[in-house]
Amino acid sequence: MPSILIADDNKQIVSILEEYAKKEGFTVVSAYDGSEALTKALGAPFDIILLDVMMPRIDGFEVCREIRKNSTVPIIMVTARGEDFERIMGLDNGADDYIVKPFSPAEVMARVRAVLRRITRESGAAEQIFTFEDLSINLDEYITQIGDVKIALTKKETEILWTLATNKNKVFSRKNLLNSLWGHNYYGDARTVDSHIKRLRAKLDEAPHPEWEIKTIWSVGYKFEVET
Repeated sequence: MPSILIADDNKQIVSILEEYAKKEGFTVVSAYDGSEALTKALGAPFDIILLDVMMPRIDGFEVCREIRKNSTVPIIMVTARGEDFERIMGLDNGADDYIVKPFSPAEVMARVRAVLRRITRESGAAEQIFTFEDLSINLDEYITQIGDVKIALTKKETEILWTLATNKNKVFSRKNLLNSLWGHNYYGDARTVDSHIKRLRAKLDEAPHPEWEIKTIWSVGYKFEVET
């Protein structure tokens, strides 16, 4: 039976989502502040986490960051505010999806099912390990290394690097990357891709890699350029 952690300081919302999740066959664990959510998330394995942003003690962004240091469990962020920068921040911190209140509980469960279906497809695929020169990307375990240096990438940063690196010298537009990695229903814009690329480059620069780089093709997008 799949398990879900629902973290929100609004007990009425938690109660409604618990009811819907149980009807979907989930074992449900609840938390009502960020500290409790983090303790429970790190204390037991979950199949997915619903995480409110505005919680007392520790906000959802910080909880997400801390979880990502130890786990790749799918996380859907939930917030009452829908500004673009908040969606970008949540995704940058490792969230897999983002829902803005007010929402339909049925929609939330549909998002949960969609994320779990994607994870199931990925886990059922053949071993996914890519190497080029001193770069190694393990998409099964989300581990990236340059030589002996392990690069701490988020799930989305790893997926961007994988997409570019496995298509050497191919240019991807921002829209291509947004649609393929965030999905056609994501309401963000190209700034989301630019923000992730900026963070990804900064992390990759922790180790020298003269044979390749993530290059900007102005007015078009990005590519994994190999030095000839």
